[in-house]
Amino acid sequence: MDRRQVLKGAGAAGVVSVAIAAGLLKSTDVFAAYNKAGFDTKDAGAAMAAAGGASAVASADVVVKAPDIAENGAVVPVEVISNIAGTTRIAIVGEKNSQPLIADFTFSNGGVGYVSTRIKMGATSNIVGVVHAGGKAFKGHKEVKVTIGGCGG
Repeated sequence: MDRRQVLKGAGAAGVVSVAIAAGLLKSTDVFAAYNKAGFDTKDAGAAMAAAGGASAVASADVVVKAPDIAENGAVVPVEVISNIAGTTRIAIVGEKNSQPLIADFTFSNGGVGYVSTRIKMGATSNIVGVVHAGGKAFKGHKEVKVTIGGCGG
């Protein structure tokens, strides 16, 4: 690393520090929105309602990809794909998890309706993908059998 790169990095860090100290950059401007009601509930129905999926219509255009059997419930790969144009939000709900609302993503400016993550599951249950597009809610699901580990031990 040469001297110019070090000076540029130090200068950029200094500018950000001054902006934070002056109150121009606040932590609330940086953090994503938090669905407190959804993440705090222990009831799957309430979690679906908080994710906006209480009256969601089942759709073949919402694809939930996950393994049929999760050998380790602590790390289960899940993908939710929306083939519906104008997708603005995707939420993932684990019906039998101790905290059913697992994730809630918002898309803007025509983002692609695709989410890939790893989740923790406590027991065999359905993973539900709730998709919002065009002012309507749609859902798809996949049952995952958990053999060991996960939220329940």
